[in-house]
Amino acid sequence: MPDLPLGPAVDPTPRPLPARIPHRGRVVDLEPLHVRHVPELWQAAQGAEESWAYMGYGPFASEAALRAHVGAFASQHDPMAWAVRPHRSGTADGWLTLMDIQPAHAAIELGNIWFSPRLQRTRAATEAMFLLMRHAMDDLGYRRLLWKCNALNAPSRRAAERLGFVHEGTLRAHMVVKGRRRDTAMFSILAEEWPARRAAIEAWLDDANFAPDGTARRPLRAGAG
Repeated sequence: MPDLPLGPAVDPTPRPLPARIPHRGRVVDLEPLHVRHVPELWQAAQGAEESWAYMGYGPFASEAALRAHVGAFASQHDPMAWAVRPHRSGTADGWLTLMDIQPAHAAIELGNIWFSPRLQRTRAATEAMFLLMRHAMDDLGYRRLLWKCNALNAPSRRAAERLGFVHEGTLRAHMVVKGRRRDTAMFSILAEEWPARRAAIEAWLDDANFAPDGTARRPLRAGAG
C-alpha cells in the first residue's frame, strides 16, 4: 500500500448508549423527562416566549400542547432528554438532551437545551450541562462531544465557548427551522481536551467559588485560549 497520510489509530470499540437514569449534582438534579414534569415546565415557560426563538419547537399555546410534545419527546432514545430540577427552586425549570448518538464513532452531542429564564445563567444551568458532559466523556468513554446551534444564536455560542468547546466552523444553509434558513455553528470537545475542560468547570462549580448570595467569585473560562 502506498505510504499515504492516514489518521491516528484509535480504539474502535463502540461506546455504550446512554441510559435513562437520573443524575445528581451539588445544586441540581437531572431526571429522565416525563409527562409528570409538564405542570412545572408549563409554569416555568410563562412569559418566556423568547427562550424558544432558536428551538425547533415552541412556544406552546397551552399546557396540553406542551404535554403532547413532552410525551413524544420523552419516549425517544435519541435525543434522550432529562428535566432539570435546581435544588434552589425545587421545580423542573428546563430540559436538555444527549443526541446524535454514534457509538461506533464514539461521538455524541449535548443539545436540545431549553432553559427557562429562571434557570438561564445560573450555577444550576452550568452544572446540569456538566453532568451530561461528564457522563458522556467519563462514564461512557465517548471521544467527541459535539455542540451545535443556530449561527445567529449568540448566547448559545457564548455558552459553548465558556464550557470549552472549540469552534469548528459553520454549515451554511444547513437546515430549515420554522420556515427560516438556519446556518449551523459547530463546536466540539475531544477526549484529549476533556481533562482540562473538566477541571476548569469543576473548579468553577466548587462551593468556594460562590459568595453567600450565590454569585460566582470568578468567571468560567474552560476554553483552550
